[in-house]
Amino acid sequence: MKSLGIKKLYYSISEVAKITDLEQYVLRYWESEFEQLKPQKNRAGNRIYTNRDIRLILYIKKLLRDERYTIEGAKQVLKDYTPEPDTGEQLELLDAPKPKAKIKDEQLRADVLEARQFLQDMLKKLN
Repeated sequence: MKSLGIKKLYYSISEVAKITDLEQYVLRYWESEFEQLKPQKNRAGNRIYTNRDIRLILYIKKLLRDERYTIEGAKQVLKDYTPEPDTGEQLELLDAPKPKAKIKDEQLRADVLEARQFLQDMLKKLN
């Protein structure tokens, strides 16, 4: 994201998904599970996240994914959580990596085509 001297105060759910490298449905689910995570909504009803919300999401992600807490365990840890004061830091969107499933699908397709060619060659030799 290019910095034009204007700091962004609010982020859409799609921007937060890119920043945190999480799916949008995960963000919505965590909102229902963690009472501390309550992004505001605009007039249209869309979620708008602040830097504080995003830091909380990154902390929850660290607890669940890196430190392997259960959701209930993470809730206990978050009872003592006090967010850092807002530094006004501009958050950067991450370049989304190519989904692993797509890479696996491409490799599987290549393997199937290779096996097909092998079987066709064997059939020709038998005839």
